[in-house]
Amino acid sequence: MKKSILLALFVGCVIGAQAQPIKKMKMDQLLKMIDTSKTPLVVNFWATWCGPCIREIPWFEKAVKEYAGQKVKLILVSIDYPDDYAGIAAFAKKQGYTSQIIWLNETDPDVFCPKVDKSWKNTIPVTLMVNNKRKYRQFYNQQLPEPKLAEELRKLVE
Repeated sequence: MKKSILLALFVGCVIGAQAQPIKKMKMDQLLKMIDTSKTPLVVNFWATWCGPCIREIPWFEKAVKEYAGQKVKLILVSIDYPDDYAGIAAFAKKQGYTSQIIWLNETDPDVFCPKVDKSWKNTIPVTLMVNNKRKYRQFYNQQLPEPKLAEELRKLVE
């Protein structure tokens, strides 16, 4: 029994220690980062409570890895509520997410959504793909199934 408790504590400490830090950003900071990126970006807006978001992130991570040679980068932007911020890192670790995660430190989607794209209807998941070198910018106001994601990634790097 003691060994089981010690093992559980050890595993909990290791998992907690390995959880990536989640940087807080305001929308203007995020947009500046996107607009000045020298590499193609896939920016996925999600939340820990969003089932479709959680289902699509693993295939996003897998698909983007296939474009590592073209330096495509996936950024997961959490729009979780402020009270949930502290749990995002542990959630991401449990899910096995390896991409950079940013927490959007904003509370009014009526203000921040149109800054990303005027067609954003305050829903998630949504994805923005940007290749500044090619002046390519595409917004997807819906979940992207695996085959559609693969097709859109090809367009991003063409």
